[in-house]
Amino acid sequence: MNLDPAHAMRVADLFREHNRALVAFLQCRLNSYSDAQEVAQEAYVRLVTLEKPEQVESLRAYLFRVASNLAVDRLRMRQVRADNPIEPPDEDLHLAPIPERHAAASGQLQELHKALRELPPKTGRAFVMHVIDGCDIGVIARTMKISERMVRYHVANALAHCRARVDEPEMP
Repeated sequence: MNLDPAHAMRVADLFREHNRALVAFLQCRLNSYSDAQEVAQEAYVRLVTLEKPEQVESLRAYLFRVASNLAVDRLRMRQVRADNPIEPPDEDLHLAPIPERHAAASGQLQELHKALRELPPKTGRAFVMHVIDGCDIGVIARTMKISERMVRYHVANALAHCRARVDEPEMP
């Protein structure tokens, strides 16, 4: 796009002479000073980038008409947004229970319970306290009166056992 320097100067003069009035006009329509400034800026950009500015009889009238149309567009957009607010999705939307997924999860949960019952008592207790209850390794060690290293050992063994039991293929 070729910008005509003479036209750009006319738009600059319009800006100096009428910008305050244009922003006030838009502020009354939009009820927002910042929106009025943005719309005015966009109107000036449209005026500067006109393909055939010589065909416009009054640049000032054209500027106000473009700004008015842009303000109407902005008001319509506000209304659309007000009528259709974006609601944040439920946190578990991506995990919505589909019958197949629900059945598979139930089966895995039963296998996990069975696997936990197969563990030695200390191993199962350490695993449940750490993974299910969220207790710190140090707290578990003091509660069970064993070293932190042993707690890690029990938790790792329980995790490996449960993972193997839940992941193993079903036997026909």
